[in-house]
Amino acid sequence: MTKPSSSQIPTLSFFGAAGTVTGSRFMLTTPESKTLVDCGLFQGLKELRLRNWDRFPIEPSTIDTVLLSHAHLDHSGYIPGICRDGFRGRIVATESTRALCGILLPDSGHLQEEESDYANRKGYSRHSPAEPLYTEDDARRALEQFTPVEYDSPFAASPGIRATFRYAGHILGASSVLVELTAKRSRRVLFSGDLGRPHHPILRPPAPLPEADLIVVESTYGDRRHDDAKSLENFENAITRTAARGGVIVIPSFAVDRTEVILFHLHKLISARRIPDLPIFVDSPMALAALKLYKDRIAARSDEMLPGIGLDAFEAPHLSEVRTVQESMTLNSMAGPMLIISASGMATGGRVLHHLANRLPDERNAVILVGFQADGTRGRALLEGATTIKMLGRYVAVRAEVVNVPAFSVHADQSEILGWLRTARRAPETCFVVHGEPAAAGALCDAIRKQLGWNAVAPRHLERVRLD
Repeated sequence: MTKPSSSQIPTLSFFGAAGTVTGSRFMLTTPESKTLVDCGLFQGLKELRLRNWDRFPIEPSTIDTVLLSHAHLDHSGYIPGICRDGFRGRIVATESTRALCGILLPDSGHLQEEESDYANRKGYSRHSPAEPLYTEDDARRALEQFTPVEYDSPFAASPGIRATFRYAGHILGASSVLVELTAKRSRRVLFSGDLGRPHHPILRPPAPLPEADLIVVESTYGDRRHDDAKSLENFENAITRTAARGGVIVIPSFAVDRTEVILFHLHKLISARRIPDLPIFVDSPMALAALKLYKDRIAARSDEMLPGIGLDAFEAPHLSEVRTVQESMTLNSMAGPMLIISASGMATGGRVLHHLANRLPDERNAVILVGFQADGTRGRALLEGATTIKMLGRYVAVRAEVVNVPAFSVHADQSEILGWLRTARRAPETCFVVHGEPAAAGALCDAIRKQLGWNAVAPRHLERVRLD
């Protein structure tokens, strides 16, 4: 009997998010086609960020289709790069994901151009000249290749590949992606994407698992559990404490969903008179555009939203939208007490860097971290007690109070991931644990083996496995 050649055997390759949280890139290769699930940026440690500049593991022009789970840049942020380098196929996502990518991707290109220009003017880049990874124009051209699909509606993705997007509840438009290999022996591979929480304050909970032979599951919080009550108490106390000493609260926030969750809780706390009615500034055009999309979906009574959520869910009596650079700069000359919400969530770039550089040296102020902080980011350094932080080409003293509120994350924790996996109709042959730092992925692997009795593996970067 003749053995099939390697080119005839379907495979799954882990081009990213293996051994780290970011850089989601999974390649399904069959004799008929190449299908990429997610195409994200690596973030965090320098050795990871440098991967963004490496040649893509396969020639982009040979990829048939990209299936995009959701809009966060660690899942979508390299799409402009592969489109610029020759990918001409469809990028398939939900309508809400397409709409959010229309906000995030051009902004990402614009920020990279701004930051490279700033580095060149200030002379602190090691490269001369510093260049952006891609441009705003690259991102806008990539958006022309997006094709929207409905949840729970199977479609032909690539030759020999059928896909279905399942509701994941992480952010607006987020999906788990079921991929079915239809040629010869049928195989079903489920990619969790980023998994939402069963009690998200705005979005409905994730859909149960469909039947699958293999599951690729995230593990961002695979080694811990969220304490919602304690986190909300810490959030409330930090704001009250800082206001009492006349300080400024800076909240580095992801532009999509995290800003909405923060505003939701601020609205509730102010309405209940649990915190002072402070001036609140949302300083991120991208976050404000995403907020408008959330409000539009609420007004349209989208099925993605929890029933009963109203348009006032994100309102506060003294809420101001900061759009221009000049308005943002004006905030730096204003005295507290007040609260500034600004991107990015791990303090890797964006306007929040200027606010941190201005406010960190003053012990009256506070920085509240409201989500996962990847290793190698400024947010992680603050979380771990750094006394100085390098940003914008100089070192800044950290004297402000730093408060961690991890339960504001919209990633499921270990118990919630296990609860979701338990909805599977049958055990998969293998559960691949990705999107986690080594300790988190290892802990979730152990929990899956012990509590569910499944075969669980944390794959290595660039590892390839057979699907036959």
